[in-house]
Order: sequence, then structure tokens, then C-alpha cells
Amino acid sequence: MNLDKEFQKIYPENANPMKLIQRIKKLQEDVTVLKDQCLVLLSAKQDLVDKAQTSLVGNYNLIQKMNASLGESTNGDADDVLADFNQIIDEWTMQVRSKTVGETEEPDKEDINKLLFSAIVHNN
Repeated sequence: MNLDKEFQKIYPENANPMKLIQRIKKLQEDVTVLKDQCLVLLSAKQDLVDKAQTSLVGNYNLIQKMNASLGESTNGDADDVLADFNQIIDEWTMQVRSKTVGETEEPDKEDINKLLFSAIVHNN
């Protein structure tokens, strides 16, 4: 405590080394909490994307089967939309991978959130 009192006499409040160390420690704790919260948020986002993808592709396949059973011709526009959707998902996954994983490694879907978070943290 003597050191703290000496610093108070020598340095202004905003330049006190003891206070600065306390602020740095608090910021480090805050960053750790924010990283954990980001991972939770990214995990929820990826779950939503995965479920939406499963649902949309499933619905598309069901509509194709129903059209076939009714003798309707398949809609080429729907095929294009599905191909575009799949391309967007693939490009997103490749973009995340390219920033965080070597080309020979193949992460599974659960790792995509960690990869994305890692890419964001490393870029900042």
C-alpha cells in the first residue's frame, strides 16, 4: 500500500501505474467474457443456419417429389435457386476455412463457429 500512496503523490489519477494495472486486468477479464459470449452467439447462429439449410433443402426435395408424383415438370428456376443457395453456403464455409485452417484439413460443421471466431479475433 505504501507504493500505491507514493504513486498517488507522484502521478495524476489517470496515469497512476497501480490504477492502470487494475484497469488492464479488468479489461483482460472483460475480453475473456466477451470471447465466451461470442462463441455462444456464433454457435447459436450456426445452429440456426444448419437448421434452415436442412429445412430448406428438405422442403425443396419434398416439393420435387410431390411434383413428380403429380406428373408436373420440375421447375428449372427452383433448381437454380437451390444451386445458388448451396453455393453461398459453400463459399461462406470456404472463406472461414481459408482464414483459419490449412487446405488439407477439413473441419466439421461444429468447428465452423470456432473457425469464424478465430478469424475475427486474428483480424482484429
